[in-house]
Amino acid sequence: MKRTISLWLGLLAFALLPALAQTPAAPPALKGPTGKIHGHVTGPEGASKTNGTVSLSNDGGHTNKFTFSVTPAGDYEGEANTGTYTVVYRAADTPPDKFVDSIDGVKIVAGQDVLQDIDMSRKAYIDKLPADQQKQLAEIRKHNAEALQVNEVIKHLNADIRQALQDFTDANNAHDAAVQALGATASKADIDAKEGEIRAAKYTDVETLMLKDTAAKPDASVLWAQLGQAQVGLKKYDDAEITYKKVLDLESTSKKPNPQAQGAANAGLGEIYARTGKVPEANAAYDAAAKINPPQASVYLKNEAVIFYQEHNPDAQAAAADKAIQADPTMAVAYYLKGNGLVANTTADPVTNKLIPPAGCIEAYQKYLDLAPTGPYAGEVKAIIASFSAKVDTTYKAPKSSKK
Repeated sequence: MKRTISLWLGLLAFALLPALAQTPAAPPALKGPTGKIHGHVTGPEGASKTNGTVSLSNDGGHTNKFTFSVTPAGDYEGEANTGTYTVVYRAADTPPDKFVDSIDGVKIVAGQDVLQDIDMSRKAYIDKLPADQQKQLAEIRKHNAEALQVNEVIKHLNADIRQALQDFTDANNAHDAAVQALGATASKADIDAKEGEIRAAKYTDVETLMLKDTAAKPDASVLWAQLGQAQVGLKKYDDAEITYKKVLDLESTSKKPNPQAQGAANAGLGEIYARTGKVPEANAAYDAAAKINPPQASVYLKNEAVIFYQEHNPDAQAAAADKAIQADPTMAVAYYLKGNGLVANTTADPVTNKLIPPAGCIEAYQKYLDLAPTGPYAGEVKAIIASFSAKVDTTYKAPKSSKK
């Protein structure tokens, strides 16, 4: 979780310097040569002041010749007649007969824009404060320095996370990048090799970043999740399993567990188990991901079916696809994955040699066509249905969703 800097601005009442009594008056009209002035106002604790006024005085701050407002960013600017002034800062609640800080001998030059910051963190200002305020200010500065250091670390971590996300995107697009690099006439073997090279390089970059970052901030589960994803991409399954379990351990002790992080970690474990032939463990991990992060349940379960398809496990593929359909009956690709898994168990009539589709296979393929009649697998599905001499229809009813 990103930390912000707390400057304790309400805890320290800095000494106010007397300016003698003043009679409020409208600012004088600009007559004769003029110049501009601008600057930034910084408080003793090192933070920008967010309100107040900066005035130009030619009697040591007793009266104001020109007054400019301080913006929420701590800046001020304005125009004044040429001359030498005392620049005076007053906070919003400073009495009119006092001021917080002043700078003597500031010259406004005709036609020029003078820069004059008011920095109350300077030693000369701090040394004038009472001893108790100096002590309190030192504590504030220490606190802010620690917070700034943490924020600097977090800034670098966020930059690394953004880079990791881009690397993952590049890895997913590795095939297109390989074709672009080698040309469309390159052989499939060369393109596949180049694609693997690109993926490995991107995953290695992420792994290197996240190993560094998890060492810098070991309590950030998002960093471990990125590391696990990279390790899976590199097929370092033993390392990735340890990494994803680290995510779950961190989330289990968090005051505000993150369902997205927990879901991603369980799904990551599911992929590891699916790719290493541990089907029951994979099913349990994906089911845990779906349970802990219901909005992404159908995505997790569809991905489970895809991975079993890649691992040539049609039975597990069909079962996972069926769970994805239960979670989202409108997901067309889940019906394709189910039919594709079931079709592997096709048999033939021993007498007629006619192909006999497994139960539910044709129905799943037909439902895919209902939902995606021009989808990427439509031609393949129509050919498969035709091979069974089955009529394509759209009467198949999807199972009821498990969503509440």
